Parts: sequence; structure tokens; C-alpha cells
Amino acid sequence: MYLNSWFKKWFIAFFICLAIILVCGATLLLDSSKSKEQADPKYVINEVRLKVSGIMFYLERYHDDIEHDEARRETLLTMSKASDVNLLFSQLDGSVIFNSSPEDKPIQKIDLKTALHYDLYTSKVEKDTLKIAFPTVDEESQLQIGNAIFTMPASVVDNGQANEIPLFRVIVMISLIVILIMLLFFLQNKINGQLLQPIHKLKGYSEAILKGDYEQKAEYGTIDEIGDLYAVFDQMRMEMMFLSEQRAEQEKAQKELVTNISHDIKTPLTAIKAYIDAILDGVCPDMASVMDYVEVMQTNADKMAMLVEDLLLHALRELGQISVHLTEQYSQSMLQSIIKPLSHYVRSRGVAFIEPPDIPNVLIQADANRLEQVISNLIANALKHTATGDTISLSVEIEQGGLKITIADTGNGILPQDMPFIFERYFKGQMHTSPAKAHSEGTGLGLSICKHIIEAHKGMISFKSIKDQGTVFYFSIPLC
Repeated sequence: MYLNSWFKKWFIAFFICLAIILVCGATLLLDSSKSKEQADPKYVINEVRLKVSGIMFYLERYHDDIEHDEARRETLLTMSKASDVNLLFSQLDGSVIFNSSPEDKPIQKIDLKTALHYDLYTSKVEKDTLKIAFPTVDEESQLQIGNAIFTMPASVVDNGQANEIPLFRVIVMISLIVILIMLLFFLQNKINGQLLQPIHKLKGYSEAILKGDYEQKAEYGTIDEIGDLYAVFDQMRMEMMFLSEQRAEQEKAQKELVTNISHDIKTPLTAIKAYIDAILDGVCPDMASVMDYVEVMQTNADKMAMLVEDLLLHALRELGQISVHLTEQYSQSMLQSIIKPLSHYVRSRGVAFIEPPDIPNVLIQADANRLEQVISNLIANALKHTATGDTISLSVEIEQGGLKITIADTGNGILPQDMPFIFERYFKGQMHTSPAKAHSEGTGLGLSICKHIIEAHKGMISFKSIKDQGTVFYFSIPLC
């Protein structure tokens, strides 16, 4: 269960229990505060009647003797004190025969209309005093011979009512208080077990990631908010692990790039230096031999220039600073100036070159220098996969609102396992050619740079290749 739903249910249960406790407590306080005013009249009259039953029995038996017999009066006075009541006994005409209350001026007669109170609510003369009258009946004739008026403390009623505390409410209150205490302990365990402990574990996983340890998988077995947090955290861990591995591979590739370029530059540089030394030492007998040496030096210098250019473009791309300046120009003259020197270079390598029979003369936005880099790179890449007797062809046509340039060769093709990665930086793939030719593969940056330049022209580049049958690269540039 999600913690949000659990807390809602817990708070509802808590407030229901608390409300019931408050209601029970309030009703108990209200009952206790109104117990004196809301006492059951029948209950009170019965309590008083039981309390004075002995006195009433004595009055009914000896009422004729009380007026003149001092012993009876003393007995009646003793009984009144023992019962903690004051007794006033009067005849039917209101004449007072006995009064247990000591007074300076004895009461001779009472007004029966105002002095007699036979019910609870009219008998309360003061806050803590009751005055209740009972008719006195002759034991033999069963006729009323007078009235007995009892004055007593109201505690007679209160004590009786105080013993009647609603036990059910008290039990309910105690039970609910126990339930609330249990809920609080349960809440504490819930917070510790399902909130604080998982957070502490997550802190440990975070510290491991900070130390570079991405192998510790963050696992949580419950589907709730904490489980969602763990899932997102573990996804982040995997992303960071992937980025870390990718960065490590990139750093390794960059180190290999520097090593390879250093080696690739050193090789033609050593050759150039050796040929220069040979010329200076007079090894060449005639000018024809010197020109042969110069041609070899030029070839090696071109290799060095291409390596340095690739390295510079790679560095600029890493900094986001490869400048592509697009200007409106016609395609025919621009492409002719690029293709003509390349055709001579390809044929000099013993590979046939088929130029485009016709170049459409359309207006495009392009950077001639950058497009020359793309075409030169693609042709140089084709030369790596071809041998003497193979063919490289270049065609230009208008297709789907763009100028499409296609460079095809009849070489060895690209291995299927290399195809998804050929536009990645540093990727050089596996060569079909001899080890001597494989050494001059390059840096693995050329196709990546080509893709970047074409995309800067708002175009696209792609290829298709069949093993041992050749490769076709084509890219398109939108027309103006």
C-alpha cells in the first residue's frame, strides 16, 4: 500500500477515536456538572424516604405521646441527629408539636400552603439543602394526623447519583485511549521500518556512487512511494554507470587517437626527412630521380595534412566550433572544381574513376570548402577499401527537392557488424585489406566529421554496402 493512502486511513482512524473520546469525556463532565439539577425525582424521594423511615415509623406509632412525653421527644431528637436531618412535626392545622432544630424563638405554627413540599424540585430551599414533607398517618386508623417536614443536606442526593457513573462510557474511553496508544506505536514502527530505514539505505547507495561504485543495485521489495523512489534511483545509477563507461571508452579512444595520429604523422614525416637527406647527399643522379623523390614526399605531406586537418576538425567539433558558412551559389561550377583534382588523384592510385556525366546547375546554400572535405573524405575512404582495377564513381542528380551526390566503389564493402557504428567517432572497423594497407586506415574521425558537416547544411548522409561487392555513400543538400 502506498504510504499516502496508509497515512490517510491512519489519520481517519485516529481522529475518529479522538472524537469519540472527546464526546464521551464531554458527556461525563456535563453529566457530573448537572447531576444535582437533573437528579431523578423518584430516585431522590425514595432515598429520603429510606433515610427517614425509622423516624416516620416512630412518629406514626407514638404521635399522641410526643407532645407531652419528654422521653419520646428525646428519642426522636436522637434519631434525627443520627440520621443527620432536622425534623419538624406539625398537626393538620399547622401547629408545631416537635422541632429538632435548635432555635432562639420556637416555631408555634406553620403555614401549610407554603411550608409543605412533597416533590424534589419545590423542596430545594438552598443550593445544598432540601426540605421534604411526608404525611404522617395513624398506625391504627390509617388516617393522616399531621405532617413530618425533614430538612437535610443535598449530599444525600449527590452521593446516590455519584455512584451512578456510566461504566460503559468509561470502558469505551479507556479502550479508545489504549487503541490510540497502539496506533502511535504502530505509526512509529511504520515510519522507522518503511520510511527512515529505506532512506538510510538509499544514503549508503548514494555514498557508493560518489565513490565511483556503480555496481550496488538499489533494491526495495514494496510497491509504494519509496519503491518508486528506489526504481528511479536505480535507473539513475544505471544511466550514470553507462555514462561513466562511455566516458572511459571515450578517454581511451582519445588516447588511442593521439597515439595513432602521432604514429601516423611520424611515419610520413620520417619518409620525407629520409628523402630530403638522400637528395642533399646527392644520391639522385639526375633531375628525374629528384622529381620521383619529390612526388613521394608530396604524397606523404598530403597524408600528414589530412591527419592534421582531421585532428583540428575533431578538436573544433569537441568545442562546438566547426565553422560552416553557408552561402548561396550554383552547384555546377563549385562541384567541378572539387571533382577534377580528386579524379586525377584516384586514377594515380590505379583505380578507375567515373565522373558524373552531367552536374545540375542549381542554386544551393553551401560551404564549398566543407563540401570538398566531405567528398574528399568519402573518396579517400573508398580508396581504403579498393584495390588496383576497382572503380570509384561519382554522380550528381536532383531528387526530392535536394541535390543528391553519390559516391560508389566496387571494393570489399563494409562488414555487417561494423555498419551501425561507422559514423561514430574513433570507429575504424575491421579491414579486408592487407596489414600493410590496414596501417594507413586513418583516425576514425572522417565519417563522423562528414556527418556533422552535412547536418550543418540541413542535409542527410547515408550508405549501403554489400560484402565483396562494394559500398555506396550518398548525401543530399536542400535546394534554395
